[in-house]
Amino acid sequence: MAQDVSAWIDGYRRAWESNDPGDIRALFTPDAEYRTEPYAEPWTGPDEIVAGWLDARDDPGDTTFSWQPVIADDELAVVQATTVYSGGPVYSNLWLIKLAPDGRATSFTEWWMEQKTD
Repeated sequence: MAQDVSAWIDGYRRAWESNDPGDIRALFTPDAEYRTEPYAEPWTGPDEIVAGWLDARDDPGDTTFSWQPVIADDELAVVQATTVYSGGPVYSNLWLIKLAPDGRATSFTEWWMEQKTD
């Protein structure tokens, strides 16, 4: 499962940098749900996920990203990460990713908290 999570996050970063609809679609099953916050209404299915992603997209090269797994088993991966925007905020991230047997996500939920930088 750890290799599956790593491969999925590699694909997520590729999509994050390219904003290519094909890269985004490749990450999710047809019935996948993507929540930008735990209690947000999900984007459901690849069409909504692509549209929501592109509405909130970052510019390529605008971020650096590091991560480590908290837990990964056959049903769920929990990932802790840090996103640093060039010239901007730094975010602590917590991701919950449910992967299908084919390596695509059936569910993705993110928590993000801006770090205080003094």
